[in-house]
Amino acid sequence: MEYRQLGRSGLRVSAVSLGTMTFGGAGGFAKVGNLDVDEARSVLDRGVDAGVNLVDTADIYSAGASEEIVGQIVKGRREDLLLATKCRFGSEPGPNGAGSSRHHIVRSLEASLRRLGTDYVDIYQLHGWDGQTPLEETMSTLDNLVEAGKVRYIGCSNYSAWHLMKALAVADEHGWQRFASHQIYWSLIGRDAEVELVPAALDQGLGILVWSPLAGGLLTGKYRRDERPASGARHLTDWNEPPIYDEGKVHDVVDVLVSVASARGVPPAQVALAWLLARPGVSSVIVGARNPDQLSQTLPAADLVLDAEEIKQLSEVSSSPLPYPLWHQVKSVSDRLSPADRVLL
Repeated sequence: MEYRQLGRSGLRVSAVSLGTMTFGGAGGFAKVGNLDVDEARSVLDRGVDAGVNLVDTADIYSAGASEEIVGQIVKGRREDLLLATKCRFGSEPGPNGAGSSRHHIVRSLEASLRRLGTDYVDIYQLHGWDGQTPLEETMSTLDNLVEAGKVRYIGCSNYSAWHLMKALAVADEHGWQRFASHQIYWSLIGRDAEVELVPAALDQGLGILVWSPLAGGLLTGKYRRDERPASGARHLTDWNEPPIYDEGKVHDVVDVLVSVASARGVPPAQVALAWLLARPGVSSVIVGARNPDQLSQTLPAADLVLDAEEIKQLSEVSSSPLPYPLWHQVKSVSDRLSPADRVLL
């Protein structure tokens, strides 16, 4: 397993980390997975044996059941693992039960710590943007939690680039903790993040944690033009994350993905993850699993190095026309672009 720096922080995370949305199976999350404690422990054991050191969860996954299960299965090895969780969405009733206010962040963290059975989390992430709470309130609260020793590093997830830059500016102005990471959706069939989010992360020194790097299973090779799994796949339900806008292009990408994987003699999922791990700024790709064997299909991606021609094939088939102002920058100012500018170019 390769261990990568989380942005400019001193924290090293495994190139492949374990997502826990499949733990618990409460409410709508049952469409993703419903692992109980023993099943989840088997999945974690498989990951730890392969060198995984980061476990990612959230307070809303199965209404807290995912965190509870994580807390039980990390007992006895807590100090050997990094735990990341999140807050922002509605985790309790009432008008203050969601958002990034001081009230909600503190209450959410205390509840997460109880469920996880620990007195600190390694990475505490804002799960989404809150445009109604002053960032001074949000960032000062996170800074206080770090100073209190309840949080080691802070991060955000699903921010727009201007959200990210505004939050970092507020933190810098007051000398508060900066985000160490940004957790984003990024895959061979979802490359929107390369327009603004990835360049911003590179420029500002944030590590990128990638959620749904296999696009909800679409990049496992199970979904083909005239073939799809009979059962057990989330895209056969009404779960629509990530959304699919051009099914034909998805099949084009999967065709090339399967071709590259066949030539390599490895599962398509490994190639899809290896392509992401070769992209700039990626600290870790977060993979979930419904069972240990499914996880074993993805973990070797950490050691798979694609050659330039393979990367070119995958990048070309998954590319889209450059949006403005990128096409204008290529035409007019390409002589003075930084590495961050060149992510998509």
